Formats: sequence, structure tokens, C-alpha cells
Amino acid sequence: MTWKGVHPVVELSGTVYQKGITVVKDAMQSVKSRRERNPLLPKWDISIRPA
Repeated sequence: MTWKGVHPVVELSGTVYQKGITVVKDAMQSVKSRRERNPLLPKWDISIRPA
């Protein structure tokens, strides 16, 4: 798989997370304010700028 001739960097996480854990609204707002969606693929291509 490539995107514009570049292969993606993929890592498998072996961490098992607990079910039912959610992010508090304030923390999620912080992430939402830093995210940028690609206009060509807004549903799948999201970049999150560092804090």
C-alpha cells in the first residue's frame, strides 16, 4: 500500500486496554482543537498537531 508513492509507517500495539474507559470532555476538546482533516479524505486522514 502506498499514498503518493510513500509507504505508511505501521506499528502493531500489543497493549490490552480496559473496556468502558472514556476520555473526559475537556481532554477531548483539547484534541479536537488541534486536529486537521484532509479535504480530500476528511473521514480517514486526520492529523493532530502536537500540544
